[in-house]
Amino acid sequence: MNNYQRVHPHKPADIENKRAFLIGSGIASLAAAEYLMRDGYMKGSQITIFEESGLVGGALDGTGNPQDGFVARGGREMEEHYECLWDLYGAVPSLEEEGRTVLEEFKALNDIDPNFSKVRVIYNRGEKQHSTGLGLEEKHIKELTKLLLTKEEDLGALSVEEYFESSYFETDMWLYWRSMFAFEPWHSVVEMKRYMHRFIHLLPGMSTMRGLVFTKYNQYESLTLPLKTLLEEKGVNFVFNTTVTDLDIDIQPNRKTVTAIHLLKEGKEEVIQTSEDDLVFFTNGSMVENSTLGDMNTAPVLNRSEGACWALWKKIAQKDAAFGRPEVFCGDIDKTKWESFTITAKGPKLRQLLESFAERKFLLHRTATGGIITIKDSSWLMSVTVNRQPQFKNQPFDYTVAWAYALFPDNTGDFIDKKMSDCSGEELLKELLYHFGIEEQDMQVYVDECIVIPAMMPYITSQFMPRVAGDRPQVVPKDSVNLAFLGQFCEIEGDCVFTVEYSVRSAITAVYTLLGLDKKVPESYPSQYDIRALAAAVKTIKSEHEGLLMRLVESVIKKKLENTIYEKLL
Repeated sequence: MNNYQRVHPHKPADIENKRAFLIGSGIASLAAAEYLMRDGYMKGSQITIFEESGLVGGALDGTGNPQDGFVARGGREMEEHYECLWDLYGAVPSLEEEGRTVLEEFKALNDIDPNFSKVRVIYNRGEKQHSTGLGLEEKHIKELTKLLLTKEEDLGALSVEEYFESSYFETDMWLYWRSMFAFEPWHSVVEMKRYMHRFIHLLPGMSTMRGLVFTKYNQYESLTLPLKTLLEEKGVNFVFNTTVTDLDIDIQPNRKTVTAIHLLKEGKEEVIQTSEDDLVFFTNGSMVENSTLGDMNTAPVLNRSEGACWALWKKIAQKDAAFGRPEVFCGDIDKTKWESFTITAKGPKLRQLLESFAERKFLLHRTATGGIITIKDSSWLMSVTVNRQPQFKNQPFDYTVAWAYALFPDNTGDFIDKKMSDCSGEELLKELLYHFGIEEQDMQVYVDECIVIPAMMPYITSQFMPRVAGDRPQVVPKDSVNLAFLGQFCEIEGDCVFTVEYSVRSAITAVYTLLGLDKKVPESYPSQYDIRALAAAVKTIKSEHEGLLMRLVESVIKKKLENTIYEKLL
């Protein structure tokens, strides 16, 4: 958002008589509530958030204690050009620094402690891969170039493996890509294309994770809690342990209006009647629905039952084609699941081991960020990271919390002769130790100091499944009077899912559209049109294939820029 757009919109007519109901309490709903008040002039008392569980935040989680172990099901990689996210947190007060915002404390921390991965990949039980090249051949570069130039509608529902020649999946670029973003070969090549456009300015740092920024603590305490606290102070109503089971929608030519919300609250059915003056926001679909946890002795159970969030979207989708096709995303759990595990180490052994491979100190109660380490030859394709310590505010001084995940939970381990999904926390830790070169007789000292909590997530990459136009509803569907969709499963042109930015962008878009506000949604960072970013990306690949890249540059760009001020950039 440029400064010319940083305005206070006019107050919507009759805003005092409106109500807003938000289904789900993930970051998209929390952000929508904030913008309803910040730019829509609503009072907190007019806003109600329904949450099926007893905790807000959705995928932005983090919980636990030193005795039982800490757990975060996932982590968020962010960058400085998340224009919607930073617009949101530029006005959310910090919980630690009086008079400062979350954005201000976040930026200051990342300025003094920039992320940089010295060792991004290991293999052969502890050998470090120091090469920072992408391992691309000429045919791969041609495929990538063609993908950048192809229109989305011409790609349709193609998967990544259907688009690329098989040897591409042996390149280091694909290894970095899939371990950073959790892409599988059967995922949408359209989404991969969007990532390439959206983050082309980060391509030079792909092998070192340079340019990414991270929270001080886990994502719940750093992002969710400050925003929740602000909403509570403003009087927003949180209704927990409540499931929305259906919406009554009056569908007329050129007009779709939610007329009632059906609830199941503490075992009792309730109905809230709504009018066209009321607003309903639904986070359709969930990446963490039906997640289960294990422990040191027990593997997490894969919950294949239909969760309430998906069930509600299916009911709504049956009412009108404009509300999307949820089965596209939730219909094949074996292609959308993976497993993570959080390690709470009560002694120095594991920290010292991981420090030796990361080639940096994870300084306790000081800043220190290292990028994720991916085990290239792991049959589970396992990665592990130690972010800033402490990761939890109630984490003791001498404790270390690490997080790991793997993309192939149905494969048998290289040390543990079981599928990852059948492994206890102790077995997961031993498989990790094996890949870091620890012999079996030496593993027990690490096991004795660690608590490992596995998390199985059936839908964690469901947003990446191949789709076509219409599978995801628009944020505000055509002719919708008072219903908007939020989160990772609505359609936002030009932005990419599995990011906090996408959720916040959906929230701002929904609020501004339904209220008819005279203010623009912050524009996605246009690095794909920035010749500096393009030149840097070309240079990154050029280091291995100078001849081919320069021919491409000369044929596509250089001739157009000959004798201009931009020519020297190339």
